[in-house]
Amino acid sequence: MTVKELVSALNLKVICMPDGDREVTGGYAGDLLSWVMGRAKAGDAWVTIMSNVNIVAVATLADPACIVLSEGVSADEGVIEKAMSVGVNILSSNEDTFSVSAKISNLI
Repeated sequence: MTVKELVSALNLKVICMPDGDREVTGGYAGDLLSWVMGRAKAGDAWVTIMSNVNIVAVATLADPACIVLSEGVSADEGVIEKAMSVGVNILSSNEDTFSVSAKISNLI
């Protein structure tokens, strides 16, 4: 499933999507950035409530297919600009982390 297909299937809000054709091959939910760096896998849809610019730095290291901000969290313009410049997809859901993670798990 691609990031674009994930957006459509879960009615996610696109915050920035420089690479919508990226394949989503797994999922990871977590907010402790050092923990995510060591455990998220390339191709994951990473679900978090964190929205500062450090999520983009972690994504460049862990290489998830996208970041899904849960609980209706959004990102500020600086985060969006940085994500666009390095090719990181950021999406948002109004659902809680558990619910959106379960839905992603059922799709992949």
